[in-house]
Amino acid sequence: MSWWTTRQNESHSSGDAELLMVPRWSIALAIVTFAAMQVVFHVILPHHKHELLPMRLMMGFFWGSLFASYALLLGYVSQDVKRRDMSAGMWMLVCVVLPCGIGAVVYFLLRQPVLSRCPNCSTQIASSYHFCPQCQFQMAPVCGLCHRGVKITDVFCTQCGHDLAVDGAPARLRAYSDQ
Repeated sequence: MSWWTTRQNESHSSGDAELLMVPRWSIALAIVTFAAMQVVFHVILPHHKHELLPMRLMMGFFWGSLFASYALLLGYVSQDVKRRDMSAGMWMLVCVVLPCGIGAVVYFLLRQPVLSRCPNCSTQIASSYHFCPQCQFQMAPVCGLCHRGVKITDVFCTQCGHDLAVDGAPARLRAYSDQ
C-alpha cells in the first residue's frame, strides 16, 4: 500500500486528511488568484506616490489571501459533496452565487453525514452507527450492558461501569485487550 493510499484511509477527524481533499486545480487557482491581486495592486493601479507603498502591500496581501482562500474553499466543497453523495453542481452554484462566502456557510450547515459501507452486506450507513441496520454486523465496540459506544482501549464502560472484558466482543474490536 502506498503512502498516498495510507494517508487517504486515515480517519476523517484528523486535519491532515481533510487538507488532502483540496484538489490540485483549486490550489493552482488560489496561487493564480493571489498573484493576480499582487499584479492589480502593484502594476495596474497607479503608484506614483511612494508613501502609499505600505498600503498597497497590505491591500495586495489582504485581497490576494481572501480570494485565494475562497478558491481553496470551493475546491474543498467540490470534493466534500462527492464524499457525502450530494449534488455537486447545485452546491458549487450555491457557493459561487451567494456573496461573501454565505453559500459555503449554508453548505456546512446543511451537509449530510459521511456514509461508510458495512463490510458484511455493503449497505451504506452513517459512520456514527455501531451496528448495521440491515445485518446487525457490529461496526464499533459497544458496552454489552447499556449498548453505548466505547473506545477499544476502555476496560470499563464510561456510562455504566460494566466490565467490557466479559462481553465477548469480536476479535477485530479487541485490539488492546490482554486476553
